[in-house]
Amino acid sequence: MKDFIITESQTEKAVLVGLMTPQQSEAKVDEYLDELAFLAETAGMIAVKRFKQRLDSPNKVTFVGSGKLHEIKDFLGESEAGIVIFDDELSAKQIRNIEKELQVMILDRTSLILDIFAGRAQTAYAKTQVELAKYQYMLPRLTRLWTHLERQSGGSRYLRGPGETQLETDKRIIQTKVAKLKRDLEEIDKQMVTQRKNRGKMVRTALVGYTNVGKSTLMNILCKSEVFAEDKLFATLDTTVRKMIVGNLPFLLSDTVGFIRKLPTELVESFKSTLDEVREADLLLHIVDISHPGFEDQIAVVEKTLADIGGGDKPVITIFNKVDAFRFVPKAEDDLTPPTKENVSLEELEQTWMKRMGDNCIFISAKNNTNIDRLKSLLYERVKEIHITRYPYNDFLYQQYEEES
Repeated sequence: MKDFIITESQTEKAVLVGLMTPQQSEAKVDEYLDELAFLAETAGMIAVKRFKQRLDSPNKVTFVGSGKLHEIKDFLGESEAGIVIFDDELSAKQIRNIEKELQVMILDRTSLILDIFAGRAQTAYAKTQVELAKYQYMLPRLTRLWTHLERQSGGSRYLRGPGETQLETDKRIIQTKVAKLKRDLEEIDKQMVTQRKNRGKMVRTALVGYTNVGKSTLMNILCKSEVFAEDKLFATLDTTVRKMIVGNLPFLLSDTVGFIRKLPTELVESFKSTLDEVREADLLLHIVDISHPGFEDQIAVVEKTLADIGGGDKPVITIFNKVDAFRFVPKAEDDLTPPTKENVSLEELEQTWMKRMGDNCIFISAKNNTNIDRLKSLLYERVKEIHITRYPYNDFLYQQYEEES
């Protein structure tokens, strides 16, 4: 399968397609298409048009109805857009039928995320993980990737018989590559396990959260490091571990790949090793973009992903970031309609379900350094509690340090 990776000097125009169903409102589809547009931008594309359709369920043949497909085709004929991106995973049959009708490149959400990962992977470990995920994604979709797949590759003149189809040959080749990549990952995993063992018994903390919530920016501030941070999705693929010292207390802080809605199963599986830092952490720091209108949905996505990878039972501090970007629209005095999320101030939000979290949550701005000192103090207390249970004889040293401070 040819990678679809656009360089910075190129800008492809793309059309986005979303589906409204009884389970997915129009407002939710708009939010998801905003995220899809951001994904497209991260891949070097620009979304020039959005199409939405209301159906009870996706069309099994073309995802959207025939009328909507013709509407998209008419727009493509009038514009320079050469890519159509669907905000759901498409089957091989759907991709084949849509491509036949529209005659342009078709991407679904999964293939777009995979290509972004492929373009951003830097280390051999990340590249191997992404390559494995892409082959696993390709395997059930081989019938649409090459036109030669229906040909028979006949046996040699010494071995008479019908031979095997090119599709079967290609499947076998990919299955062989998948097996090799899995062996390669196992070898790298062994090396990484050894590295983690060499870190001793220090308390380990990990930054987790939805993609583009500011994890790497926060790590740079806390550890005075230079982890790559960018206002694009999936800026961080490789786990970065830094030593952090607050007062007289050293501990480890790791920055991990961000999660996202409908994260491809293939990626979750292949990146499980990278997320060992999360599973083995003593404390998770869940970073949330409080300025995002769908931040509660993002919290749910992160919590589900953590549960899927075996990290759902860890103690968590929820860090609501980007308070500097939080905006709300006060209701008019004569407006008697129920308030929406857009009408609630940050102070009012803090008095809702967040208040019940007590000291397990904090509001900060990594960009403006707001509340960072308080966050460090909170981290000190939480890490100290874990450290003392592990090394009870150090309690006296902490008391002495705090009295001197």
